[in-house]
Amino acid sequence: MEPLFNWETAALVVIDLQKGIVGYDLAPYSGAQVVEHAAALVNAFRENGAFVGLVRVSSKDGKDMLRPKLDQEPPQQVRPAGWDEIVPEIGVRESDHLITKKQWGAFHGTELDLQLRRRKIETIVLCGIASGIGVDTTAREAFQHGYQLVFAIDAISGISQAEHDYVSQTIFPRIGRIRTTEQILRTAGK
Repeated sequence: MEPLFNWETAALVVIDLQKGIVGYDLAPYSGAQVVEHAAALVNAFRENGAFVGLVRVSSKDGKDMLRPKLDQEPPQQVRPAGWDEIVPEIGVRESDHLITKKQWGAFHGTELDLQLRRRKIETIVLCGIASGIGVDTTAREAFQHGYQLVFAIDAISGISQAEHDYVSQTIFPRIGRIRTTEQILRTAGK
């Protein structure tokens, strides 16, 4: 069987597994389940010397965040101290790349693409929260930048089951390959 990817040219990009987000009411997987699967991927990528990108949404004062006119206002978020810190189960190591974004996608306005291209990354394994927001937007951006995508589907969850089902059944198969965490770890190449 051909390896799913080569550790030297693959990156793991983890979307918004931060203290203020993993506690949301999610579907089909809880925040704890997503974190557990993502942690297994993070550990494997670190052990193999592969790129780990930990993406968080953050702002010092909120003034640099998008403010579009909307038909449906997003829920008001309470941002307690440390809301934007990566959860301790994942942690941030010296070898990791911490990417701070101000909008849904991890590419626009960040150095993610620069860091991936300089390392000759070809494949992105993607996981995180939320399926139809940060994960979907980042996936579409990665696709448009020419990266191969692998979705760690049991390490991705949405704000609703309907949101998750739509992107995982309609969008993700059109722009990448869908695998479970176990399948990814079993079929990664050397």
